[in-house]
Amino acid sequence: MDAPFAPYPAGRMRRLRRSAGLRDLVREHRLDPDDLIQPLFVHDGSGPDEPIASMPGQSRLSVRSLEVLAARAQAAGVCAIALFPKVDDRLKSEDGRESWNPDGLVPQAIHAIHAAAPGMAVITDIALDPYSSLGQDGIVVDGQLHNERTIDALIQQAACHARAGADIVAPSDMMDGRIGAIRGALDAAGQDSTLILAYAAKYASSFYGPFRDALDSAPRGGGDKKTYQMDPGNGDEALIEVARDLAEGADLVMVKPGMPYLDILWRVKQQFKRPTLAYQVSGEYAMFKAAGANGWIDERATVLEALLGFRRAGADAVLSYYAIEVAEWLSG
Repeated sequence: MDAPFAPYPAGRMRRLRRSAGLRDLVREHRLDPDDLIQPLFVHDGSGPDEPIASMPGQSRLSVRSLEVLAARAQAAGVCAIALFPKVDDRLKSEDGRESWNPDGLVPQAIHAIHAAAPGMAVITDIALDPYSSLGQDGIVVDGQLHNERTIDALIQQAACHARAGADIVAPSDMMDGRIGAIRGALDAAGQDSTLILAYAAKYASSFYGPFRDALDSAPRGGGDKKTYQMDPGNGDEALIEVARDLAEGADLVMVKPGMPYLDILWRVKQQFKRPTLAYQVSGEYAMFKAAGANGWIDERATVLEALLGFRRAGADAVLSYYAIEVAEWLSG
């Protein structure tokens, strides 16, 4: 039989909680500005920023506004920005070829961030949905997403971003074998210093709705994203996906969404002990904003608690739309 659980040494646990100083002294996990990554939306027009109704406080930014926010993020201690483009419908196509245009929106945005915030790490999304006329993460053939044709396109997209100066390319498409193919292509092209962040455990989640509003990337045909993103009921499968992506050359792995999948985050970190990120997605952000605006929660305290929960569950860093604001709270 297993030995009985050894009781905590005799004494009052409450003594450790008696004052703020004592609580700080024995705290097991902390949240710091450099634990946070700011996702930012950028549009390709020359007009003003475009507020996103379902994500209060977030906007599709002009490149000029992107520069301002990048500098603000760096001043607050945020070390990385994740870019997501809102592409004009006239540039969208079924093969998403605008995604590897060297003069396109993302290369412009990469250059702008590096100019405004030298040393800031830039993460770019590798997937075709912002560029697809069907709103799919890949290329559709005969009504189904085609794995290999999609990978060929993703390789070109990743290489384009790497040439433009992306520090980290982040395939979020969930195609089988794409990490190894991208790694091999980048290395062969002399871009071996570009890191790959694999969205290794990306679930087919209902929490992505506001994000799709932000990029106008909701599916318009070509099948259901449940045919390539993970089923929310599966946990063991996530470990298989992560193991495969690491074996193919991923430098970092992602669990997405965040709070509904803290158990997956914990299992991934415990199993692999590799750099592991989590994404506090748009639906989570929108819920905090709505509840805070109605006075149902203390927004600031609740957001800080939620982000600390990611760290406790094993996240080395968290993508959060609150990143800059939280970093300023922590540094203020």
